[in-house]
Amino acid sequence: MLRILQILGLSFLLLSCGEAVTSNSTARVLVLGDSMLASNGAQGKAVADVLERELGQEVIDRSIPGARYFYKLPVTGAAGLRIPAQYRAGKWDWVILNGGGNDLLFGCGCGPCGGVLNRLVSPDGRSGTIPAFVNEIRQTGARVIYVGYLRNPGTATPIRGCRPHGDELDRRLTRMASFDSGVTFLPLADLVPHGDWSWHQIDRIHPSEKASAAIAARIAKVIKSAPKPR
Repeated sequence: MLRILQILGLSFLLLSCGEAVTSNSTARVLVLGDSMLASNGAQGKAVADVLERELGQEVIDRSIPGARYFYKLPVTGAAGLRIPAQYRAGKWDWVILNGGGNDLLFGCGCGPCGGVLNRLVSPDGRSGTIPAFVNEIRQTGARVIYVGYLRNPGTATPIRGCRPHGDELDRRLTRMASFDSGVTFLPLADLVPHGDWSWHQIDRIHPSEKASAAIAARIAKVIKSAPKPR
């Protein structure tokens, strides 16, 4: 049994490490985050996969299902379940990033989440773990697109109780992005039509292939419309 657990643990770590960044890589777009971005990767239809086709260039995807900002286990955290640990240095023009949902879900069960929210990002958007991480990325010269979460309007979902906290997280991230022209907050709260079940997987939490493609299209639009760096 111990041997089986060791094998399963090793397999998990290998799956959790994300796409490698090699010294000779010419990719200029990096994706970090949780299952909102990583979903449908086994089918080659995750957000990063579609974004590659939209942009016509390589995109490195290091997003990991279940990843969060506040993750205490050192080994799996370093392997990518702690979102900042997913980052790798590179000549990035763009870093696409999300996260915070799993911290709210697992950290407080989407109940009294004020403390977790404040640790993620302060009400004024100026401080917290997310702004600090975004600022670290910006110091490298890369522009950041911070992606919000889908909603399930008019449908049943196990995370219905998370919506008020998700809305507040969006408000705070919008304020964060307003302080830096190199940061864009891309909300997704308006993406899913009311009562349309086709935008989520059967669990009513994770995006369907259709939704991943639509998210990638929105990200690509931001990148294509941005002024070129001087």
